[in-house]
Amino acid sequence: MAIWAMAAGKQSKSGTGKRVTGGGLDDAGVAPDLLSGVEAQSTPSPDDDEPHHDEPHHTGHRDRLRSRFLNRGADALEDYELLEMALFAITPRRDVKPLAKALIRAFGDLWGVVNAPPERLRGFKADGVSLNSDNAVATVRVIGAAALRAMQQRVIDRPVLASWQALLDYCAAAMAHEPTEQFRLLFLDRKNILIADEVQQRGTVDHTPVYPREVVKRGLELSASAVILVHNHPSGDPTPSRADIEMTKEIVRAANAVGLIVHDHLIIGKGGKHTSFKAQRLL
Repeated sequence: MAIWAMAAGKQSKSGTGKRVTGGGLDDAGVAPDLLSGVEAQSTPSPDDDEPHHDEPHHTGHRDRLRSRFLNRGADALEDYELLEMALFAITPRRDVKPLAKALIRAFGDLWGVVNAPPERLRGFKADGVSLNSDNAVATVRVIGAAALRAMQQRVIDRPVLASWQALLDYCAAAMAHEPTEQFRLLFLDRKNILIADEVQQRGTVDHTPVYPREVVKRGLELSASAVILVHNHPSGDPTPSRADIEMTKEIVRAANAVGLIVHDHLIIGKGGKHTSFKAQRLL
């Protein structure tokens, strides 16, 4: 009744306790002004469906990004936008665009981000959003792992010569961003089908210890007929060093002794660069 009295503005009580009203009541004893007020409050504003001015600028951004990706494909998105979509999983509402852009700046490109060492990703922060948990780091890293696995499946158990570019792409993806040298062995059967892809040694930023007898031993264990040697230069420059050339000669001599053919030695640099010992006539 107090609310009604405030809205009507004309109600008082007599000394006898009876309600005394002024003019302006309808036949039901209700003030028209009150009815109009109630109707005004219950009628939705035509602007109720519009975004409020205090909503963040990225409201609806995730839905728009997903829609563009599904309708137009990955080519319609920038690298940082693809990374954004993956980062949606680490926080339900925060804007992750600054984090995606900062990660790509820090690691050079999208591939560098999704293959970055976990210790460098953990704790990475931008605009209040960070990769501060194992789940967040794994969310980023699993993209690189899945892509690399898919690339490996394009070359394993297939003739190397028929898929040479795919093999180069795989080696570059697997090794170009490694912070230290890695020595990989690709073993082939008599039909030059890739039967095994193994990392034999990991070294420092400029050296990997390689033992020719271990290369030969593993080849015999796999009944391989040939091998392709692959290692990376973390500096990004795939130019062979004198040590690279001498080490290759030692492996060739040891392999020839048991009938294992060394088809090539590839050095993987950055930016798609590589050196083939066979193409350079170093074999």
